[in-house]
Amino acid sequence: MSEGALAHIRVLDMSRILAGPWCAQTLADLGADVIKIERPGRGDDTRSWGPPFLRDTEGRTTAEAAYFQCANRGKRSVSVDITSPEGQEVIRGLAAHSDVLLENYKVGGLAKYGLDYASLAAVNPRLIYCSITGFGQTGPYARRPGYDFMIQAMGGVMSVTGERDALPGGGPQKVGVAVADITTGLYATIAIQAALAHRERHGVGQYIDMALLDCQVAFMANQATNYLVSGRAPERLGNAHPNIVPYQVFATSDGHIIVAVGNDEQYRRLCGLLGAPELGEDERFAGNAQRVHNRDVLVPLIADRLAAESSAHWLGTLEAAGVPCGPINTLAQVFDDPQVRHRGMQVTLDHALAGQVALPASPMRLSVTPPQHRRAPPTLGQHTDEVLHEVLQLDAAQLTRLREGGAIG
Repeated sequence: MSEGALAHIRVLDMSRILAGPWCAQTLADLGADVIKIERPGRGDDTRSWGPPFLRDTEGRTTAEAAYFQCANRGKRSVSVDITSPEGQEVIRGLAAHSDVLLENYKVGGLAKYGLDYASLAAVNPRLIYCSITGFGQTGPYARRPGYDFMIQAMGGVMSVTGERDALPGGGPQKVGVAVADITTGLYATIAIQAALAHRERHGVGQYIDMALLDCQVAFMANQATNYLVSGRAPERLGNAHPNIVPYQVFATSDGHIIVAVGNDEQYRRLCGLLGAPELGEDERFAGNAQRVHNRDVLVPLIADRLAAESSAHWLGTLEAAGVPCGPINTLAQVFDDPQVRHRGMQVTLDHALAGQVALPASPMRLSVTPPQHRRAPPTLGQHTDEVLHEVLQLDAAQLTRLREGGAIG
C-alpha cells in the first residue's frame, strides 16, 4: 500500500469526546502520525461511555467503551498530566516537533499551563493550532460549554427535524447521530489541510477557531437559505422534503420505503407504475413547484397506491423503471448490504485487549493515496514510552523519573 497523503504530518491530539477526535482520526486515516494526549488514569471521557464495552480474548468485559473506538482509530496514546510542570514540558517538546495541535478545552483553558497558541507558536512558528469549542473563542456565548444535543437545538436542526407539530408524535427531534460534532470535526479537517497548504507556500502556521454552533448553522444549507431568501422559517415536515415532492417515506403493505423523485420525468414514470398516469398529466402536479404547493393533495393519492403492495414489490418495480427508491435499513442490514460490503465499509483491526475490533471504515477513496486503517484505537497510554523515546529521545531512566513523579502515566 502506498504511503498516506499526510504521512509527513504529525498531529498532537489534545481533544476529547467526538468533534476533535473525529478530525484527528480522519487525519490519521490519511496517513498522519496522530499522538493522542490523555489524562493519566482516566483518559478521554468516552472511554467510559458504555455499555457496550469491548470484550477481551477470554470473553470478559473490558473498560474500553465502543463509543471511544468510533473516533480514535490510527492514533498512538500518550498519557500526560498537563497540570504538572514536567507534563507541560513534555507537551511543549511534542508541540515543537509537531505540525498540528488540536484541542477542545474551554476558552483560555490551556493558557494557564503555557499551552495556548501564543506560547506554543513561540516554540514552533510553523505549528497549526486548532481549537474546537461550542461557541468559538469570541462572542457573548464564548465561555459557555457546548454539547452536540444543545447545539442541534440552538443551531436550528431540531426546528426542521421531527414530525409536524399537529400530528401524533410531532415536535422537535434531534438527529440520531451527533451531527454537530461530526460536521465540526470534518470542517476542522478541511481547515487544517487548508492551513497546511498555506504553510507550504509561506512557511508559517496559524490559529484555527472552530465552533460547533457555527458549523451547525452552516450545515443547515438549503433550509437556512430557504429562510434567508423567503423570510419564512421552515417547519418540521417529518420525512418529507421542503423543496421536492414526492420525496419521503411511504408505507407499503408490509413496511416502509423511500421514494425520492428528483425530476418531472421520474414523477411521470412513478404515476404510470402506480396505475395512475392521469396524476402525471394533472396541472396541479405537472411540475415540481406545483407538487410542492399541492403536496397535501398529491401525497395521500400516492400513499394509497403504494400501501397496496409489499416493499419488495415496489423496490423491484421502481428500481427497474429508474425511479429512485430504497429500503429503510437497520444497521444489521446496512453492514450486510451487498453494496456496503463491496465498498469495504467495515474494517477489522487487531486490538491490544480485545484481540480484534470491527469498525466502520473511512469512506474516502483516493486512487494513489487511499486511507489506511493502520491501528486499532489505543488503550490508555499504550504508546507513552514509544512516542516519548522516538520524538523527544527520552531514555528509560528519564521515563521512569517522569512516571514516578506523576507527569506521565
